[in-house]
Amino acid sequence: MFSVVIPLYNKEQYIAKTLESVLLQTFQEYEIIVVDDGSTDKSTFEVKRYNDNRIRLIQQENAGVSAARNRGIEEANYDLIAFLDADDEWLPNHLQELINLRIDYPECEVFATG
Repeated sequence: MFSVVIPLYNKEQYIAKTLESVLLQTFQEYEIIVVDDGSTDKSTFEVKRYNDNRIRLIQQENAGVSAARNRGIEEANYDLIAFLDADDEWLPNHLQELINLRIDYPECEVFATG
């Protein structure tokens, strides 16, 4: 299973599409950890609109994107961590591609796609 970590700071206009891109993955074994890094817009309201127990919202004072990612890792329940920025989207097969890479290259510890 994956822990998808999404650092969030003032991305009210984008976060819904970002979350939808995860929820539409062909590989469905994941949790989503959104770490709000002190947003001053309605970003957290957009996240709270989702009634999905796979989504967790963690709120912290603004400490920067790296601190938000690190907090997401700390909160993760699974060993496989997938990072996604709050204004980006994945194609529906992204997590499946990462699983395929892990199967094909078991000696590797970090995977990336283009």
